[in-house]
Amino acid sequence: MSLYVYGVVAPGHPVPAGRTGVGAGPVRLLTTGPDAPAAVVGDAPAGLRARRRDLTAHQELLVALAADGPVLPMRFGVVLPDEAVLLDQLATRRAAYEQALERVAGRVEMNVKALPPQGEAALTQLLAEDSGLRALRDRGLRRPGYEASVRLGQAVSDALERRARLAAERVRRSLAPLADRWCDGPQVEGCVLNVSLLLDREAEPAFRAEADRLAAALAGRAELLLTGPLPCYSFVPAEAPSSPAPHRAAV
Repeated sequence: MSLYVYGVVAPGHPVPAGRTGVGAGPVRLLTTGPDAPAAVVGDAPAGLRARRRDLTAHQELLVALAADGPVLPMRFGVVLPDEAVLLDQLATRRAAYEQALERVAGRVEMNVKALPPQGEAALTQLLAEDSGLRALRDRGLRRPGYEASVRLGQAVSDALERRARLAAERVRRSLAPLADRWCDGPQVEGCVLNVSLLLDREAEPAFRAEADRLAAALAGRAELLLTGPLPCYSFVPAEAPSSPAPHRAAV
């Protein structure tokens, strides 16, 4: 039977008792030796799809594993044909896995997204600060029509996005120095920033406080969404598929 792979852990890492994974199946460790990194695996269920219950089971297992030590999490849906393939990967990539496990030990991933603000308050602030948009609005009020409404709507949308992008760069500059590493995530519709940061667990309260301060300071210019702590998805070895390239945080 094919294997479902959840992640890679350090030697001796416990598997939470009674914990099940995707498809409600049991999980186990697979390793090349007692002193080598191990993979947390289970039998891949038939007809695997990204159903909510399976996505939740995948995430909850990784969170439970991360509570007991470093883990290199795999994205949902990593399936290999048999144990031999995985054992070969564990052996050939052992050094990379060991280095990555050391890098994420005692650390968590936080994700920050920024998007243009919505609502009447943001529009009121934008018009108060942008004389060109006020003039465009006033012309539309004097000579209303479909084309005038479209031009104003597009100009407002563009201006809100520009302001949000400038605010997002301030967010990046302020938060990146608080982390050990950071990397840009994939583009998300509607977002002007999607960045993941690797930081010490002990630094999480200070990081949250700074994110809250920025959210308040940038109200009306950008909305910030903070997610975490997460398993360190974005900082797995470069050999793993779909891994973004991390950057060392600026000092």
